[in-house]
Amino acid sequence: MNQVSQQAPTAELFREDARLSECQASVLSVDARGIRLDRTVFYPQGGGQAGDSGELVLPDGSTIAIADTRKGESAGEIVHVPAPGQDAALAALQPGSPLTARIDWRRRHRHMRFHTATHLLCALVPHPVDGCSITADYARLDFHMSEPLDKEALTQGLARLVLEAHPVSHRWISDAELEANPGLVRSMSVQPPRGTGRVRLMEVDGVDLQPCGGTHVANTAEIGRVIVTKIEKKSAMTRRVVLGFAD
Repeated sequence: MNQVSQQAPTAELFREDARLSECQASVLSVDARGIRLDRTVFYPQGGGQAGDSGELVLPDGSTIAIADTRKGESAGEIVHVPAPGQDAALAALQPGSPLTARIDWRRRHRHMRFHTATHLLCALVPHPVDGCSITADYARLDFHMSEPLDKEALTQGLARLVLEAHPVSHRWISDAELEANPGLVRSMSVQPPRGTGRVRLMEVDGVDLQPCGGTHVANTAEIGRVIVTKIEKKSAMTRRVVLGFAD
């Protein structure tokens, strides 16, 4: 495989537009860990959200299946992890080679729906979050609290917020603004990245506002029918809420 030093961070197109399902890109480098591109629509695993899968389409129409997307060792590095058994195709990639990066949109959209639903859940359960997982099949939040939760009441609350069709948007604030408003941070386990000079805020209009780098739908109505499938007492001070889609 080819191995070269990455010259610049990958442009993260998904940060500004989560609905982009593909983009034109150029290869930066290829090594045993995966493929780095100059720009991408693939979200790397982080903040509790699973990394995207999909494919890279080469100019001749051939494809390289991407099984996962991860953050690299250096800041701004995104690694597209190929599925096994594609050594010949990977060996043909050269730095500067053009291609089309295309995500598995159905899987990503489920991530977006679930991730937005967890923001609604945060509004319904006003306690710090000390664990999170967002996949295509379920989402879960662990809340730092001791009192019991009612599964049906939470499901009804989620249904109400979905039907109210609240707009979802993002904006950027400075590190200093975040430090001046520590109450914006709900998560105990995953802190928003600092040091780049800006932090991404996700807002569900009239419902929730907190730092978040994940992908979300544009309106709560797009979430669809989401239900609480399980509530677990994980410890004396942890209640786990698991979400699933009703259809």
